Amino acid sequence: MSAGRAAAGSVSAAAPASRGRVGASTAKTLTIGEVLDQLRLDYPDVTLSKIRYLEAEGLVVPARTSANYRKYSSDDVARLRYVLGAQRERFLPLRVIKEELDSLDRGLLPRERLGPRPVAPPSPGALDVLLDSGEQVRMSRRELLAATGVSEEELAELEQYGLLAPRPGGSYFDGDALAVARTFAALSGFGIQPRHLRPSRVAADREAGLIEQVAAPLRGQRDPFGGGRAEEVLDEIAGLLIRLHAALLRSRLHTGPGA
Repeated sequence: MSAGRAAAGSVSAAAPASRGRVGASTAKTLTIGEVLDQLRLDYPDVTLSKIRYLEAEGLVVPARTSANYRKYSSDDVARLRYVLGAQRERFLPLRVIKEELDSLDRGLLPRERLGPRPVAPPSPGALDVLLDSGEQVRMSRRELLAATGVSEEELAELEQYGLLAPRPGGSYFDGDALAVARTFAALSGFGIQPRHLRPSRVAADREAGLIEQVAAPLRGQRDPFGGGRAEEVLDEIAGLLIRLHAALLRSRLHTGPGA
């Protein structure tokens, strides 16, 4: 068992101790960047935006300095580990996780019930897994590099080959760019480089054009619900094409190309 995993296993004991309010602990505190470095040992996909979002949802409340900088205690880090573990290992929504933490804080649940659980493999057919849950983020270039482990040179190549780009008219990257960079980071471990992924981008362009052709008549409808229906059609066809691509790819791997 790695040191990082052992740390994750101690979450249930530490999580209920504090919600991170001012004065909760006199121990050394951490900046949000230092917290990110610690969490990424067990949760490589966690980002600064994710940590801020969990704070906005009330799952952790770090102390603030007089200059309004966040200062995280060890209890805050433990709570974040617990939330991330519950999401990844038990697929719980934040609402349920927050209820569990609240109950644990008040002593209404035994600690064993909130202990670490076995990691279950994600369903290979789930679109939210394939699409990285459509995570809503707004990341700077620096944050994207830190969150994915992609180098500046690799990111520049991904942009060069049209695999990802900042949001139009801005310098920030969204959840789709994050998903592409994360996926490339995993593929790069097998020696795959950005230039090898150009066929994937070309195929995506062609399929996007096909989907737009189908949805175009709906966009032109005067019915006030026409636009919403078009978006539903876009999502539905995109999901079906992803399933088709996965099935064809699996078939080719089993039978051999051109069989």
